[in-house]
Amino acid sequence: MSQEFEIAREFEVDATPQEVWEAITNGTGAYLWPMEPPEPRVGGAAAFGSTVTAYEPPHHLIVRSEDVGFPVQSVNQLEHVIEPRDGGRRAWVRYVHSGIFTDDWDNQYDGASRHTDFYLHTLREYLVHFAPRPVTFAQLNGPAAAQAPDAFDAVGRALGLPDDLPEGAKASVRGPGGRTLEAVVDYRNPYFIGLRTDDALIRFFGRNHWGAPVGISVHDFAPDADAEANESAWQGWLDKVYSQV
Repeated sequence: MSQEFEIAREFEVDATPQEVWEAITNGTGAYLWPMEPPEPRVGGAAAFGSTVTAYEPPHHLIVRSEDVGFPVQSVNQLEHVIEPRDGGRRAWVRYVHSGIFTDDWDNQYDGASRHTDFYLHTLREYLVHFAPRPVTFAQLNGPAAAQAPDAFDAVGRALGLPDDLPEGAKASVRGPGGRTLEAVVDYRNPYFIGLRTDDALIRFFGRNHWGAPVGISVHDFAPDADAEANESAWQGWLDKVYSQV
């Protein structure tokens, strides 16, 4: 049954409006995934076949699609409103994701809402700690076993994170190839884990909660970053996690 949805969030960040604008138009690989930037005009083309319906840099951007391309959703709209704070040294952002889900509304809305919080947190982490460094992006998914209802619990154990380790804590985590990574656990709940190292944001997605496999994305800001090497290393790590459960 088709039903409209709206997911709205507001936050402030230690970045200028122009820095936020640059991230949401040209730097999406730093916190989301790489996308073609929108054409700088109303009516211009944007990612995934969407159309720009508002373009007022660096304050207002709307992109909208009436043909999303998959059966559980028919309309998708993303809006960003950006205003200066503290004389332009900081920014206030209002983000609204709206549209129409056509199937499994509760599950689709829950997943989209929780992913929104994680992605916007990652945007703030990028803006505060890494902008404007260029990014090398990699993403991957686990095997079939990574879709089990309790599959995401294995990720925290494999990283070596104590159950009571809070957000913001530093940790020595077990990464690919037996390497130890020194990181800040910048985000953690039953659905997602975010790690911030000196050169990267590594994000773990418990998509098993919504019927998909656990996934990882790596936003690497090191000058010599290699996307294929990151994908291969973390794919091996994730496959090993689920070969042992």
